Formats: sequence, structure tokens, C-alpha cells
Amino acid sequence: QVQLVESGGGLVQAGGSLRLSCAASGRTFNNRVMGWFRQAPGKEREFVAVIRWTGIGTYYADSVTGRFTISRDNLKSTVYLQMNNLKPEDTAVYYCAASTQLGLTQERNNYIYWGQGTQVTVSS
Repeated sequence: QVQLVESGGGLVQAGGSLRLSCAASGRTFNNRVMGWFRQAPGKEREFVAVIRWTGIGTYYADSVTGRFTISRDNLKSTVYLQMNNLKPEDTAVYYCAASTQLGLTQERNNYIYWGQGTQVTVSS
């Protein structure tokens, strides 16, 4: 079993920054990539960013490219999402997820394990 725990969410004003963390534990050896998704009330859960546990590949949604950066610390089994120049439309619950796919998949259905989410609220 794999457990994913997000942290770092909170309330920030527009233009500010937050760094989210996702700590992975348990049997993580089959996980190839880690993704970040977000969901606002009444909206579909949408892809944000993805990174491989090995190699250099990353991919971002158009809505966050240039503002968000996904990174990893393999020794700590932790994935981060650095969010800069936050906008009110970034307000959502942010989830980390793990996939056994080799590619940098954006598909929610390809992710097997999910965290409980952390709330990010951006005020104008």
C-alpha cells in the first residue's frame, strides 16, 4: 500500500507564493510518476503538473506553466509544487497522486494512489 500526504496549503493574497509538499510512504517502488491535480467546488479535478521519480522529465498544464514548478527529493520520498504569482483562479483543493505509467500522463484515471488534498485559497 502507498500513502500520500499533502501539506503546505493556506490562504495567500494574489501575487504571493506557496510551496506544497507530498510525502510518500509505504510500497512506492512501482510508482513511476507523481502528479499534482486540483479541484474547485463544482468543477472537475484537473491536471496541474507531473514529474518522474527518475530522469529529468516534467510537464505542466497551460494554466500554470511559467508560474508553478514541480520538483522531487528522492531521499525524502517527497514531491513539491512551488507556486508563484498566485491568482484567485488557482483557488482549489490540491491533490498529489502516484501512477505506474512510464509516461508523463495527464489522465486522472492513470493515477492509482491519491492524497487527501490540501486547500489553497488566493484572495484578490
